[in-house]
Amino acid sequence: MVALVFPALPTVTLAVTGRTERFPVRRIFCVGRNYAEHAREMGADDKEPPFFFTKPADAVVETGSRIPYPPATANLHHEGELVVAIGKSGAMVAEEDAPNLIWGHAAGNDLTRRDLQAEAKASRRPWDMAKGFDKSAVVGPIRPGQLPDAALRCSVNGAIRQEARTSDMIWTPAAIIAALSRMVSLSPGDLIFTGTPAGVGPLGRGDTCKVEIDGLQSATVTVA
Repeated sequence: MVALVFPALPTVTLAVTGRTERFPVRRIFCVGRNYAEHAREMGADDKEPPFFFTKPADAVVETGSRIPYPPATANLHHEGELVVAIGKSGAMVAEEDAPNLIWGHAAGNDLTRRDLQAEAKASRRPWDMAKGFDKSAVVGPIRPGQLPDAALRCSVNGAIRQEARTSDMIWTPAAIIAALSRMVSLSPGDLIFTGTPAGVGPLGRGDTCKVEIDGLQSATVTVA
């Protein structure tokens, strides 16, 4: 047994719909601007190729959690998204083969420190502290199997803020997986947030944000 200088942190896991086993999280990749209206909302071209950023695995927050309002921001935003859970390894994957890597799907919320993101964009600096902060990846239980076209809704205190269909994506999950696999080798346990539709907006202290996708359990979080 290898001796460690301090105990290793436990593996981050997520609930699986209908099963007692849990899904171990390895890495989190996120796709930027994958809905045309949101791309225009953020002042970007909706025809650019997919680009990616990351969150650490321990940024995961399970549905029903209460989280503190994060530090270093005065403009926390919700971004409701479909999350794809990877169950097989793959590199340089063809788009037609990409669905074979999908283990399941979940509803997710890519929490964003929008003011820090705007500053990073203006300074041409990385987005890490705008996206990869503590408790920034809200994920509902993962449902195994494929997911047909589904409606996505994100509400704050019961009022709908975002509404779209997964078929509105510029890049399908298969296309996203194929593009990402040309940059990194995907492995079981990887999660991919597939982008958010238009309507992103602020969350304040005391707000409850709920992301719902037809066929999946919701991803709900309350900002304490």
